[in-house]
Amino acid sequence: MSISILIADDHAIFREGLRSLLEKEEDLTVVGEAGNGHEAVGLARELHPDVVVMDLSMPDLNGIEATRRIVSAAAGVRVLVLSMEADRRYIVEALEAGALGYLLKDAFFKNLVEGIRTVAAGDSYLGPRITDLIIRDYLQRIPDGLPLTFDCLTERERELLQLIADGRNTKEIAADFGISIKTVEVHRQNIMKKLNLYSIAELTKYAVREGLTSLR
Repeated sequence: MSISILIADDHAIFREGLRSLLEKEEDLTVVGEAGNGHEAVGLARELHPDVVVMDLSMPDLNGIEATRRIVSAAAGVRVLVLSMEADRRYIVEALEAGALGYLLKDAFFKNLVEGIRTVAAGDSYLGPRITDLIIRDYLQRIPDGLPLTFDCLTERERELLQLIADGRNTKEIAADFGISIKTVEVHRQNIMKKLNLYSIAELTKYAVREGLTSLR
């Protein structure tokens, strides 16, 4: 039985190359491609693939938030993260968002195929380097108090923070959300209060540092 796959990555050439490789496998079929997190969520709901191969750094809606929404809204769809991000916080947040697997983009293609098949079966899969990172960090006893990025923010606040960090102004954000400029300002103030930050520049630096934006 063929495993249906949705590829979510903001680089078209990467998606095309990955599709070409995956479709050489007899049991794998790519049913769609998404260039940002919003597209990934929409296509996951529409196509209901077995597995979403998800990048984390994407415009408009990052891969962690997209994963959280897909897992919540599309029962049975499994997410395998394929990312350049090797930081423990990204790994932990992706798994807590509902991803069943995490693999780095410098892995071998055979590892990706193995990951897809494992996740499609409902089992967890961590690439070799990811397992090593988690074990090493555990042994080094990273402080338990290290905050996860999204702990204190609502879903709307997380999305709004990414748009702020991506350089969208208040008027543009209000138009995207279909809300008033005043409401956007209220959300922004709430975010600043929760994160103990006091300017747009500080919010942007925070979002870039924590990997919540497509900016690099």
